[in-house]
Amino acid sequence: MDEKVRKAIFKRMEQEPFGRKFGITLVDVKEGYARVEMRFTSDMENMFGMAHGGAIFSLMDAAFEVASNSHGTMAVALSMNINYLATPSKGKLLTAEASEINKTRRTAVYDIRATDDSGKLLANCQALVYRLDKPLPFLEN
Repeated sequence: MDEKVRKAIFKRMEQEPFGRKFGITLVDVKEGYARVEMRFTSDMENMFGMAHGGAIFSLMDAAFEVASNSHGTMAVALSMNINYLATPSKGKLLTAEASEINKTRRTAVYDIRATDDSGKLLANCQALVYRLDKPLPFLEN
């Protein structure tokens, strides 16, 4: 992976307002792959006191965002199909990993999995992006 792209993505993710609100941290990025983490806190609960699906989705979407843009060109989401399998306990460190399973000139498909720090699978997802012919706008010249 191009080191300039890698550094730019790490820097941009540290600054992303939505990710900061949820405490999402980028842990690793390679071409077509990303791993992000987030601590499950009480302000992420749904009306039943369990993890809100939107919180888990946001974590998985962050991994998808990074993995799909890791080639140095812009990619925008077309669809995500998520299956919720389990809920984490409060305080658990949640991880989402996105892996590219197919890439063409215009689209790419990703497998995304969310787990807690005990390894329990919380959700899995398949996602599709449209790949643009534009460099990432935050790459420094």
